[in-house]
Amino acid sequence: MDKQVLCFGEVLWDTFDDGKKVGGAPLNVARHLLQQNANATMVSRIGTDEAGNELLSVLTENGLDISLIQSDKDLPTCEVTVQLNGEGHATYIIPQPVSWDNIQPTDEFTGQIEKAEAIVFGSLACRQAETRNTLLNMLSEYTVPLRVFDVNLRPPHFEQDTIETLAALSNVIKMNEDEANMLIHGSAPLREKMIEFHKKFHTQTICVTRGENGALIWHDEEFYEHPGFKVDVVDTVGAGDSFLATLVAGLINNQPMPYILEKACKVGGFVASQRGANPTYTAELL
Repeated sequence: MDKQVLCFGEVLWDTFDDGKKVGGAPLNVARHLLQQNANATMVSRIGTDEAGNELLSVLTENGLDISLIQSDKDLPTCEVTVQLNGEGHATYIIPQPVSWDNIQPTDEFTGQIEKAEAIVFGSLACRQAETRNTLLNMLSEYTVPLRVFDVNLRPPHFEQDTIETLAALSNVIKMNEDEANMLIHGSAPLREKMIEFHKKFHTQTICVTRGENGALIWHDEEFYEHPGFKVDVVDTVGAGDSFLATLVAGLINNQPMPYILEKACKVGGFVASQRGANPTYTAELL
């Protein structure tokens, strides 16, 4: 696949009780896109510190294009504390400010976004003005065919106005069921909430992941649903990111939505059955 996908936002270390792993939702999406033969480039910022150097080394070893990862001499590379409950579900302690709070517009970024087929971005990296303004200006100035918003709410690191602004600039939105309930108030069934969201933001594709119950997608005026695959959960870190990467890869290759949805549930289930956000897999393994 030669279609360019930019993944914009946070790169960081996820620190567990037994060690640390490279993470960040858009970075996880980029790494899973690579596993699915997509041409993914990460747009982010790290500190000029040991943690940043180590992070770049890992990404280079994994074959990710790091040419658009900037360096910051004042703000540190982000290190997040991940806490897992008994069912493997994660909560996160995220420091602030860190280097990816200060992503800047650059000539290199402009050159890449002008020819990109898709850009994937989330709400977390938009918590502060510098990075948020860089993204909003790029989305306003340049036409990218597929603009993919990963809602990815991490309280208290978001504001409702920012979420709605990003939604209005997107044609694909992915969120989990809790996030959908947070953003679309009321007691209506999920399908009705998704239609309401579509009417408000005119979004072509709305995806709501439902954990062990699979996912529901509204795409081109139709609903598609998959019940998911039953797995023994080790941890849920990165499962939603792998799902989103599979969705993006399928959309830019014009694959049929039922096929995309089944594969995305399969990949997400496999990742939840492994430790960490980026286990390796092949088509045969899946």
